[in-house]
Amino acid sequence: MRTLLSWFAAKRRGYWVVQSIREALDAAGLTTEPDFEAAYIDSPIFFRPKPITGTAQITLPPVQISATGTVTAPAESLAAAYADPTYRLTKLAAANRPPVSVKPDTSLAEAVTIMMANDFSQLPVMTTERDVKGAVSWKSVANRLGLGKTGSAAREFMDPAPILPSEASLFSAIPLIAENQYVLVRGPDQRIVGIVTATDLSLQFQLLAEPFLLLGEVENHIRRMLHGRFDVAELTAAKDPGDTSREVNSVSDLTFGEYIRLLEDPSKWQKLGLAADRATFVAQLKRVRDIRNDVMHFDPDALPEEDLRTLRDFARFLQRLQDIGVT
Repeated sequence: MRTLLSWFAAKRRGYWVVQSIREALDAAGLTTEPDFEAAYIDSPIFFRPKPITGTAQITLPPVQISATGTVTAPAESLAAAYADPTYRLTKLAAANRPPVSVKPDTSLAEAVTIMMANDFSQLPVMTTERDVKGAVSWKSVANRLGLGKTGSAAREFMDPAPILPSEASLFSAIPLIAENQYVLVRGPDQRIVGIVTATDLSLQFQLLAEPFLLLGEVENHIRRMLHGRFDVAELTAAKDPGDTSREVNSVSDLTFGEYIRLLEDPSKWQKLGLAADRATFVAQLKRVRDIRNDVMHFDPDALPEEDLRTLRDFARFLQRLQDIGVT
């Protein structure tokens, strides 16, 4: 997936990148399997000829292009996927890393040592990469030892393991993970391809939620700065000229772009009484607006660290202005 993005000079699947890739695929008569927008960013994708309506079809094996440019046809195809708005388990990194496992006859001492050495809270018990017998966890071990149960093999200390298909909705996994602290992920070919824990879920929601929370904080600070300093006529003048149907009565009726249009005017900036450089402030606002436009399209890849740092720094800057009482 990263190789495909690199062909379009991109590192993540933002709105315009996705549109460009789809246009290029359509022009070449191709589609991807799984759909490139739904796939995990470090997973392989395969190219297929796009079906032509009303024409006899010849089914060709999918072609995989590796990061080094090597072209190969896999022994078996991945299950078909399609673009949809659902955030699926397969988009998580943890759902694409086959877990460490032990055999049913593995000694409990070995299983516990593996868990301690790797800071695992649970360990799948499997005979093959497709056959799951259960899972050993600190809870399953403690429950049995606490009730005086003896044994020496992993199978004697395991509980049933929760399993979901990789195409399951992330939100459908939440109750199962909350109850069991983890869920195993089964791929289209029935292999166990990952394990998603409560920690993974927490980190993922931080990645998804933090940009929205920071943008909300920035916008609230800007509204607070502008509130009560401009009359309705001045606010209306900042409105997008093409948006004639919308009525503006207060700062909250303006869009983010209209905040920028208002503050770009030196005479309006002076009304803030803020001894900061207007050009620098507005430039940062424009950068935040561009990030905001990208975030609101909710692409499947995490916001780049550079963009997150921009949001964090600007939010802290606005908070600092408020703390020292200049806004």
